[in-house]
Amino acid sequence: MLPGARHVHSGKVRDLYELTEGPYAGKLLMVASDRLSIFDYVLETTIPDKGEILTRMSLWWFEQLADVVPHHIVSAASTDLPPSVAGRSVICDNLAMYPVECVARGYLTGSGLLDYDATGEVCGVPLPAGLVDGSRLPEPIFTPATKADLGDHDENVSFDAVVDTVGAEVAAALRDLTLAVYSKAEGIARERGIILADTKLEFGDRDGEIVLADEVLTPDSSRYWPAAEWQPGRAQPSYDKQIVRNWALSPGSGWDRTSGEAPPPLPPEVIERTRNRYLEAYELLTGETF
Repeated sequence: MLPGARHVHSGKVRDLYELTEGPYAGKLLMVASDRLSIFDYVLETTIPDKGEILTRMSLWWFEQLADVVPHHIVSAASTDLPPSVAGRSVICDNLAMYPVECVARGYLTGSGLLDYDATGEVCGVPLPAGLVDGSRLPEPIFTPATKADLGDHDENVSFDAVVDTVGAEVAAALRDLTLAVYSKAEGIARERGIILADTKLEFGDRDGEIVLADEVLTPDSSRYWPAAEWQPGRAQPSYDKQIVRNWALSPGSGWDRTSGEAPPPLPPEVIERTRNRYLEAYELLTGETF
């Protein structure tokens, strides 16, 4: 528990509190933990500094995107934050969140590739024939998903499903903002030698204004690939927790994915390699030293 705060919700990685005292009473405190999830399991092992790295990266991106869309951050100053979570938390507005995962894809991979292989489309968007894993799309596309409960998978849906959920005007605005954010971020990342393959965004309403919320453009919500190593037709090396996924699926982990049990604790070398991968993405993108 945090003094002066009421626990509201805990997700796979983040913990949310409502501040009950002081100048920010009524605002939300969002804390990024060092937890890591794979295959919808929250692991017993944590990745040191992960929460702070992702918080810093989100703050950097919110600044880069300030001319594209307003954001929910009120303060990230250490003087405003509880000392125990300073550096890995932000104070933000309490928004009415839209129940849509807003996904932009500039490259074909992951669940989008599975949809394409089955139907030739992603979320109802027809794509050219002959695309493979890692192919760059003719233009970025909006591929929304439903928000799933903890332990469940998000489900890709069509744009019409978003219209049914939030109305035509808001659906169009969410689509246009998602693609605008992706376009700007993709260009910034490319200048730094990184491909932003896709990203998942969340938006909320603040007095009739659509606001970018939660984390933004971190390796937990986005696929980043080294541009120099991009090679369509295979899985791309990525700046995220793929190291952990690969280890968990290897015979050496001793984990049976069909068992219903969570993966075992991570070996020290997997922890270190994963931390370094997050760190590398942060420093390459921001130009800052952690």
